[in-house]
Amino acid sequence: MKRFVSSLFGQVVAALVLGIVIGMVWPGFAVALKPLGDAFIKLIKMAIAPLVFGVVVHGIVGAGDLRKVGRVGLKSLIYFEAVTTLALVLGLVLAYVFAPGHGMNVDVASLDAKAIAGYTDRVGQVTGTVDFLMKLVPTTFVDAFAKGDILQVLILAILFGSGLSLLGERGKPLAESLERITEVLFRIIGFIVKLAPLGVLGAVAFTVGKYGVGSLKQLGMLVALFYAGVAFFVLVVLGGIMRLAGFSILKFLAYLREELTVVAGTASSDSVLPQVMRKLERLGIKDSTVGLVIPTGYSFNLDAFSLYLTLATVFIAQATNTDLSFGHLMLILGIALLTSKGAHGVPGSAIVVLAATLSAVPEIPVIGLVLVLSIDWFVGIARALGNLIGNCVATVVIAAWEGDIDRAQAHRVLNRETTTDSVEILEAPVAEPRIA
Repeated sequence: MKRFVSSLFGQVVAALVLGIVIGMVWPGFAVALKPLGDAFIKLIKMAIAPLVFGVVVHGIVGAGDLRKVGRVGLKSLIYFEAVTTLALVLGLVLAYVFAPGHGMNVDVASLDAKAIAGYTDRVGQVTGTVDFLMKLVPTTFVDAFAKGDILQVLILAILFGSGLSLLGERGKPLAESLERITEVLFRIIGFIVKLAPLGVLGAVAFTVGKYGVGSLKQLGMLVALFYAGVAFFVLVVLGGIMRLAGFSILKFLAYLREELTVVAGTASSDSVLPQVMRKLERLGIKDSTVGLVIPTGYSFNLDAFSLYLTLATVFIAQATNTDLSFGHLMLILGIALLTSKGAHGVPGSAIVVLAATLSAVPEIPVIGLVLVLSIDWFVGIARALGNLIGNCVATVVIAAWEGDIDRAQAHRVLNRETTTDSVEILEAPVAEPRIA
């Protein structure tokens, strides 16, 4: 018991419970605690861009073979597209079979369009393949870091790491300097992670204080169905994929329990990105693979988000008595395949991407988004958890596919034959880079 209380996991769980109690008993005070959660996420995001840059560059230089880096990247994109398509299809199936919106009989004319005006105004940020591809190219080298755009930083890191690798011995001093900077950033993250209980306390207290525990009643069927869908996808779909790779999904989730608890409290997978990358390296996966797969997956492999996108779209159609044919369902699937890729980094991304998807299917009234605004935070918890698990599983699978994982080490860690405390992992030394 003493070990549980002194661990990060135990402290986060205690903070989560305390946040719920404060939100129920002192809702006014609980709402005032929101800055604690916001500040914690901002502190983490502050270090993510330079950290991703350093890890990816170090990984590419250490890999040596640039063709291997390209192969890992291509396999990652193929995997992402296949798995997110499964998630999108599952969302359609759940909505069609359980019909959570049937019987609501919502009068579209009674909905307040002002409630979604701020989201529909940003639809242009996520629509159009050409626009999305153009967004990948930063205006300047510094601009990508200033905006914290992970995909832009990733592209810069790949280019910089490839150039540095080709310099050979002449590039070694710069590679070593970047390695030291990355170590410092991991130490900084180690300090910030200790504040996770405060961040979770503030985020949970605010949510319960503002919306109340009973705020899910009206749309409870949709929320319950989505949570069940995410659980099914993680345990059955991702569990099956992990089993094919030779690992247990349950042991893997237990290994990530501290990070998953933080995500559940903050509803943000960004809050644990650095810790997760280091934990996957401790699992025996090469840093070059971790550095490529995880940051790319944050935009291209949003499994739970994809599931919600199709589920919520059909829910809105059902709630507004909009008849959908099989052709409409296929159109929704095709549009969602594109819009889901531009979600990360867009404020209010779930609502914005939903608006973009609905705009491409004129039969469904976009104003129906008002119906899901009140539950967005609650479903956001499951979205963040599912997305994070999906990206971690993707890293393990692609590493196994490439032979970039030490299976013996992975099984020792997953079987708890070695210590894996989060802060210890963040402070562990980084391996020396190898110059090709």
